[in-house]
Amino acid sequence: MQSTNYAYVRGQVLPLEQATLHISDLSIQRGYGVFDYFRVFDGRPVFLDEYLARFRASAQALHLPVLLSDEELKAVIQELIHKNAMPASGMKMILTGGYSANGFDLAEPSLLILQQPLNLPGPDMLEQGIKIITHDYVREVPRAKTINYTIGIRLIEEIRRRGASDVLYQRGGVVSEFPRCNLFIVTHDNTVLTPSENVLLGVTRKHVLALAGKKYKAAEDTVTLEEVYNAKEVFLTSTTKRILPVVQVDERVIGTGKPGEVTLALLQDLVRLEEEAGAREKV
Repeated sequence: MQSTNYAYVRGQVLPLEQATLHISDLSIQRGYGVFDYFRVFDGRPVFLDEYLARFRASAQALHLPVLLSDEELKAVIQELIHKNAMPASGMKMILTGGYSANGFDLAEPSLLILQQPLNLPGPDMLEQGIKIITHDYVREVPRAKTINYTIGIRLIEEIRRRGASDVLYQRGGVVSEFPRCNLFIVTHDNTVLTPSENVLLGVTRKHVLALAGKKYKAAEDTVTLEEVYNAKEVFLTSTTKRILPVVQVDERVIGTGKPGEVTLALLQDLVRLEEEAGAREKV
């Protein structure tokens, strides 16, 4: 039985309990950094090249050079997969502002890669769907996957108090995204829409759009809160949740109050796609 979890920190693969950063790191001093996260299916990363590309785009947006090539990153990822031997997992890559001499200026970035056990949503959650609430907020640098989750974490107590599972950001009646997920709605003519502005360009979001376009009309566009309330179906997408039905937004029940047929059909299509991609993946 595998007992030690290994992580990569600043050029070294170390047991997790030894994988630390100095207190001068800008992730600690100022919360400055980016990350990305992908799933490992049967020992193989899923859609890895797409996640690496987004990781580099996020890093560029925050002026953080990624000092390893894609091939070097893949070699580290493969070493961790081999050492950790986790059957179902996710892998997180984090790039911070580095060990800053004055706690403000950028230094040589700190690169961390760690692997964590992953549990996907269970059948009960998929059959029942979830409730979400809304909050007036637009994430800073929305195209970058930054490590700043202050608002999302601060709202956890409010989410739980209202019996919800997540919070959808909106500004002026226009919705954008969740702290860790993208939003989709299905209109009454089975058009599948996802917000186009102030959102992270999710890898799962991209694949769901493509899958939806094979069966329905699908588009990125402005989506209003009123359109969400009146939608036939609502669902969210992410690496860790795949597709999760939303059956209530604030105090408004969505559609029939149950997960819809379009949502569930797209979930089946996505699972097949991920399994096929995982089987083909080579690191």
